[in-house]
Amino acid sequence: MKKQPKADIYFNKDFQLKSLKARAIKGAGATVFAQIVNYGIQVVGTVILARILMPDDFGLIAMVVIFSLLLQNFGINGFTEAVIQQKEINHRQISTFFWINIGISFALTIFLICSSPLIAWFYKEPRLELITVALAFSIIIAGLSTQHLALLKRNIQFYKTSVNEVVATLLSVIVSIVMALGGCGYWSLIARRLTLPLSTTIGAWILCRWCPGLPARGTGVRPMLKFAFNVYGNFCITYFSRNIDKMLIGRYHGTQQLGNYDRAYHLSSMLHNQLTVPLANVAVATLSRLRDNPEKCLYYYLKILSLIAFIGMPLSAIFTLIGNDLILLLLGPQWDNAGQIFSAFGPGIGIMLIYGTHVWLHFSMGRADRLLRWSIIGLIVTVTLFLIGLPFGAVGVAVAYSSSFYVLLGPGIWYAGRPIQLTFSFLISAIWKYWVAACLSGVFWWFILYFYDLTSNIFADFNIFMRLLVASVMCMSTYLLLICSFYKSIKPVSEFFSILSEMVPSLKR
Repeated sequence: MKKQPKADIYFNKDFQLKSLKARAIKGAGATVFAQIVNYGIQVVGTVILARILMPDDFGLIAMVVIFSLLLQNFGINGFTEAVIQQKEINHRQISTFFWINIGISFALTIFLICSSPLIAWFYKEPRLELITVALAFSIIIAGLSTQHLALLKRNIQFYKTSVNEVVATLLSVIVSIVMALGGCGYWSLIARRLTLPLSTTIGAWILCRWCPGLPARGTGVRPMLKFAFNVYGNFCITYFSRNIDKMLIGRYHGTQQLGNYDRAYHLSSMLHNQLTVPLANVAVATLSRLRDNPEKCLYYYLKILSLIAFIGMPLSAIFTLIGNDLILLLLGPQWDNAGQIFSAFGPGIGIMLIYGTHVWLHFSMGRADRLLRWSIIGLIVTVTLFLIGLPFGAVGVAVAYSSSFYVLLGPGIWYAGRPIQLTFSFLISAIWKYWVAACLSGVFWWFILYFYDLTSNIFADFNIFMRLLVASVMCMSTYLLLICSFYKSIKPVSEFFSILSEMVPSLKR
């Protein structure tokens, strides 16, 4: 019997449905493990670079990255989901999709290069013109890997995409550190932004043994394109609502405050980027195959929601509690303002993790149009809050950012879950105990360690490592005790470790 070519498995429906649950759990395990490693690499890179470079360097790059990442994500957010959620695909269809993506990515690269004088004028910073031209090439480089990564994710081969991501991150960090030590200044940060997509693209072509053919007519890509543009339209609106804060701070408060805000934002959002963003691919790939069974889809979604709340809520409390000391330890005393900003981000971290899952429901139901409509509402709410916080500087904007998730959480999840009869009461029942336990433990230890005279002076005399350790351990211990008390059992803890153990075998692949 003739052996099936390796590339054919990407278009084999029976292979995709085979052992779906086991592969999804293992894929999630590989993804989470890789993201933990990725998180560590990025933290180390941030710490080293922050001690070599100045806030002004990070502020300059942040001003341009706002625009370059928006255009770079054209294929990543849109074309990827269109391939993943499609019930059936074929080689000619994906080849046509590939060349359309490349053509648009090339056009966006040229567009950003031509926009460089305008960006420099907007920020009143002439150095940005050359920086923008350099970063524009990240768009076309990233576009070359979109379809290969999408095919791997569609087949739930997340162990491959995870390894690729870790290697690419490591290489980009090494290149930037070497250049920074060589006195290249902010150009070392530009090199990092270019090395990451280049390494990812090379790895994607090596790991995915699919080669695109020539584009063709009549391949049925029109519905996929419509879905992709709806997804990207939503991404643009969401991206704008989550990055206009940096534009406003850079325009009205300068590179210094923007540099502090950018680093605090980067560290606070790492948890979201390293946990729910990679899990989104697994969740969408899995829930998409359950959308014809709303009850089962709702059950699995609520289980995921509870797991994320169990992890995210205490980390939100801990980061709020230790924000200043953590930034002081990681980045050094010249980043003192970033510590205050980081603590302001803290209360929103757990809620941000929960809110981000509404996207999974829209994608898995194939309703990018509903997501687009909701994103417009989210944009209005978020920008309004940013404008309220702007007069209070970067800290005020950070408070507004955290507040936006509390305002949008309930309506956003409810609207996304309507096709599977997800009610507001289901949402509250899945997360309220974790949120209350985190709030109580955080407030209690803030009072004991920083406000109560009898202990605050003693705590202040501890060295920074001891302060971080004591605050984190006490807050987490209290949280776990409260959770067990609320549930009158250790079931949430045991369920977490049970799921974790199911993920572990994938790490050996």
